[in-house]
Amino acid sequence: MTGTATTAPAPIAATSEVELLIGGMTCASCAARVEKKLNRMAGVTATVNYATEKAKVTYPADTEVADLIATVVKTGYTAEEPAPVSAEPAPEDPELTSYRHRFTVSALLAIPVIVLSMVPPLQFDNWQWLALTLAAPAVIWGGWPFHKAAWTNLRHGAATMDTLVSLGTLAAFGWSLWALFFGDAGMPGMRESFRLTVGGMDGASTIYLEVASGVVAFILLGRYLEARSKRSAGAALRALMELGAKDVAVVRDGREVRIPVARLAVGDRFVVRPCEKVATDGTVVEGSSAVDASMLTGESVPVDVTVGDTVTGATINAGGRLVVEAVRVGADTQLARMAKLVEDAQNGKAEVQRLADRISGVFVPAVILIAVATFGAWLGLTGDAVAAFTAAVAVLIIACPCALGLATPTALMVGTGRGAQLGILIKGPEVLESTRRVDTVVLDKTGTVTTGRMTLQKVYVAEGTDETELLRLAGALEHASEHPVARAVAVGAEERVGTLPPAERFENVPGRGARGRVEGREVAVGRLYETLPEELTRAKGEVESSGRTAVVVGWDGAARGVVAVADAVKETSAEAVRELRALGLTPVLLTGDNRAVASTVARAVGIAEVIAEVLPEDKVDVVRRLQREGRTVAMVGDGVNDAAALATADLGLAMGTGTDAAIEASDLTLVRGDLRVAADAIRLSRRTLSTIKGNLVWAFGYNVAALPLAAAGLLNPMIAGAAMAFSSVFVVTNSLRLRTFR
Repeated sequence: MTGTATTAPAPIAATSEVELLIGGMTCASCAARVEKKLNRMAGVTATVNYATEKAKVTYPADTEVADLIATVVKTGYTAEEPAPVSAEPAPEDPELTSYRHRFTVSALLAIPVIVLSMVPPLQFDNWQWLALTLAAPAVIWGGWPFHKAAWTNLRHGAATMDTLVSLGTLAAFGWSLWALFFGDAGMPGMRESFRLTVGGMDGASTIYLEVASGVVAFILLGRYLEARSKRSAGAALRALMELGAKDVAVVRDGREVRIPVARLAVGDRFVVRPCEKVATDGTVVEGSSAVDASMLTGESVPVDVTVGDTVTGATINAGGRLVVEAVRVGADTQLARMAKLVEDAQNGKAEVQRLADRISGVFVPAVILIAVATFGAWLGLTGDAVAAFTAAVAVLIIACPCALGLATPTALMVGTGRGAQLGILIKGPEVLESTRRVDTVVLDKTGTVTTGRMTLQKVYVAEGTDETELLRLAGALEHASEHPVARAVAVGAEERVGTLPPAERFENVPGRGARGRVEGREVAVGRLYETLPEELTRAKGEVESSGRTAVVVGWDGAARGVVAVADAVKETSAEAVRELRALGLTPVLLTGDNRAVASTVARAVGIAEVIAEVLPEDKVDVVRRLQREGRTVAMVGDGVNDAAALATADLGLAMGTGTDAAIEASDLTLVRGDLRVAADAIRLSRRTLSTIKGNLVWAFGYNVAALPLAAAGLLNPMIAGAAMAFSSVFVVTNSLRLRTFR
């Protein structure tokens, strides 16, 4: 017997994911180096974010986290797994404190040096030696972080922004020492004037102490402002985690026992008093109140809750005493999941950022070569060593690619953080590009445009029948049924006429309605009457032609009225559709309901294009058909049957009131069940993307314009240092404007 040998497919290697906190990075090229080294490891995929100072690493089973940390350490930086996010306020960053102290001292020392060097009338005999005394600690101690990082990188055969700063300031300081001790600059009576450009100076009598100390002070200021701004950019995520309660009163053996929230378990019952925070996600088992969820959803109006309703951790009980049964705790809560989504988005990289990272990785070595070439060209063409040196130092200092590295991550941090405060969760940076291209938005009807709950909308009564009596009898009978239409009639009747009498001998008639005895009358509700009075026949036809459900009510053998029941349109849906149109989007209503119902809802909210009677499994085909027509499609939904369509759409938006499957499949999650938030989410995403692009245009334009000016000798090195420092500050400040998004 012969046969063909078959080779079993190789099993897919299992991988794990870890997040590492990276220390010692001072610019985007540092992040690029760490990322490059990690990605060289077999089977490892890493993304390093300079703004968040974190590395997201996927690694194979045969690699240990310790191996990843060792690789980072060998590259010249530190790495550790971050501690669990704490709700306690974060202590001040020691790096921030260090930069502030060094800048304060360096600025106090550098200002007299700069003033003396720039204003000849103030230059007394031997002023240059006072300038040296003041400049030396500013350059050596103040600039120590740059010199230390440059030396560490040099030992690892690399160059970063610190290399440029250290080279430039030490070169200026070294030249000054040579001119003072071995040239004519140390002679009593030496005078010097400040110039914006280079050239026309005697090398032996020229000192650059104002450049060396001034550049250190400017860049320390830039680093301090940058570090503080990065901390501000991440403040929204920290604020989100600080929303949670610290402890909780748990009911044990009939007594209240106060314990830390971390010890709360699923199934525990806990008490929430007025003005207290709800400790975790759960279900109300006792009491009624109003709950303020504005911190999580941005919704300012408290929501009424009673027994059976769900409440979310970190919301505030604004009314009465509640007893809640814990349903989700720890990392499973909505607050924790929101924080994880925001953190993942902040740690990700947009495509434009990857380009910036690649440029930053080769930029520093290129700048050093340009500086050497500038020195050689000036020396060869003019023979002026001072001018050549000054131009080369200006090139070194002006060209730092810091702004390039901060352009995307700071805008992303602020944008996603602001979104979280407004109840908008952006899954990742790639989502931003999608929001710009979208031109069609498909809206699932039930639960998105409508409430998803049947409600009593209108009552028609036959001549001689009292509407209040009809509602009392119909509501009493339907109160005994669990059918959605019956519940709508019962709840609507109770709201309009108050307490309902009890029903006796209740009988459900499958597919037709229900009958029973109420207050001595034989009541029937549904489709149990063969003939109707003429006015009720007209009313029933009017209700059904408008896409609503007609329920006939009667007693003692005669039909007495018709009630209209329908899935009510949300009050905010029409306004939301107008806002989506204002963004240039064409709304499409998608539903499995019949066309009459769909058309009624569409008219109510102002949608012209309706796709009705679609089976849940066919929603994906509808999205694909629209895409084949050349449209870029956003889909808004909330149910399990929307998950596949949300994943297929170019942009998926899940209502946070919906199912986990829908939320998992989406690109944007709208924590509040309000369709207007969809328009807000798209506006915020587009604003964040335009901020990123504006930052990159500035960062690229700055470097492209500044390098030729410096090489041409048109920039004094100190002016170059100030411009470089404030280019980074500009980028971060521009990103922080997103915090004002409304």
